[in-house]
Amino acid sequence: MKLSEWLNHWLEFYIKPTVKIRTYLKYKYTIDKHIIPFLGCYDLNELSLNRLQAFFYNKIKNGNLLNQKPLAISTVKGIYVVFNLAMKTAVSAEYTTINNIKNVKLPVSNKNETKIFTKQEQSILIDYCLKNNKKNYIGVLICLFTGIRLGELLALTWNDISFENNSISINKTTFNINNNGTYEKIVTTPKTNTSKRIIPISKSLSSILLKTKKNSFSKYVISTKKNTMVETRSYQRTFVSIQKKCNIKRRNFHVLRHTFATNAIEAGMDVKALSEILGHTSPIITLERYSHSLLDYKQDMMNKIYNNMNKKG
Repeated sequence: MKLSEWLNHWLEFYIKPTVKIRTYLKYKYTIDKHIIPFLGCYDLNELSLNRLQAFFYNKIKNGNLLNQKPLAISTVKGIYVVFNLAMKTAVSAEYTTINNIKNVKLPVSNKNETKIFTKQEQSILIDYCLKNNKKNYIGVLICLFTGIRLGELLALTWNDISFENNSISINKTTFNINNNGTYEKIVTTPKTNTSKRIIPISKSLSSILLKTKKNSFSKYVISTKKNTMVETRSYQRTFVSIQKKCNIKRRNFHVLRHTFATNAIEAGMDVKALSEILGHTSPIITLERYSHSLLDYKQDMMNKIYNNMNKKG
């Protein structure tokens, strides 16, 4: 069987029925754009270690599909994960006898320190979004104060907010898919069970949201002029515009989530509680992602312990 035949079969019968549509589309894109054009013509038994090693080496060196420049190691590893999973299934299904992907060597990537907004930048963003008359700017504050993802923010409806309990229910998300050059909006449940969660909010944020709701004619917290859901790319452009007007260095929207997590750690929130608020599948993910902030927190705790032990009775 040709690799292209197997990968399409694997997507249709092993992946599509078992994962979220976003995961399926991500796998399909990886296979259609990165794997099949280069290796699809080979039989499964022709995928030698040398051939696969050369494939990944070329991906690292010039695998960017837009400009043939080097591809990020994280992206190459994403291709590896999909390819390896497909080949492991091929072995289990007895379409081939060996999976040489597992022996491919990839370079070790250095983990970049998680970027966040400085305290001064946070203050500028908060002040600007509160004083500006554009109601959709409230979304920046929601993400900065809760750490929710962009897709979760845009899918948020007023029914998801409990003003009595001062909480937000995260039960859906939205994202765009590229369907042959045309972007389509998808609304679905969060990608994991832990992503469905109740997030407590401060009374101050609850008060801001209640004031915004009174002037809203849409069921969505963030809405278009026609009271419909805002698309992710549109709100990303809004955030770029806000940063420019605030004279703040441009960062992607996800940095708001990282900033919230860092603030939570600095305030003394335990990792398990933070993990649940962020919707991580495990506190281990939170620990790994925010280890730098946790180190600062631990140092502060050690200083407090020392000072407490040396108090004069």
